[in-house]
Amino acid sequence: MAKTFEKERKRIAKKKGGKIEALHANSRNAKRLHTAVIRDDRLKALAAARKKQDKPLIRRTRFFLEAARENELKPLDEATIQAKILEFVQQHNEEYEELKKARRAGRPPSTREDLLKMAIAALETEHKNGFYLPDLSSEKNLEMLERWDGSNWAFLTNVTWVKISADGTTKPSSFPPQGL
Repeated sequence: MAKTFEKERKRIAKKKGGKIEALHANSRNAKRLHTAVIRDDRLKALAAARKKQDKPLIRRTRFFLEAARENELKPLDEATIQAKILEFVQQHNEEYEELKKARRAGRPPSTREDLLKMAIAALETEHKNGFYLPDLSSEKNLEMLERWDGSNWAFLTNVTWVKISADGTTKPSSFPPQGL
């Protein structure tokens, strides 16, 4: 059971002097319990939406953490970081090409193909304007990333973030990103 519902149930039970065995359908107490259930459902839906929204950034962080682990958690140079960014940007290209080849001539693209095309375009635009990632050139930051459990969104605020453009300019950035 959810938090608010349990609290309301306990309050009503305390007021009634024990267990709640039966409530009249239109009583104030029944309405309070109903409101608590609705609130808990709404909070659960908001949490699920937030988790879904955070998923791409967590995937991105995991990808670059693995790149750092391949380098034994030593700071990466600019060329290596650019190569890893390019690898991340082009991760959907192969699947997109397969879907494109599998489509019969004269048929419209599938929904998945359209989604991949939009994702590729968005990543390429971000790469051109400034790709958002954890700072992989700092040893202290890499140690912080290593301590990250892989799913905790709040921990990522402790990590230093940067924006690296395709021409190699690096700008410090903040977490969470704006408009990503």
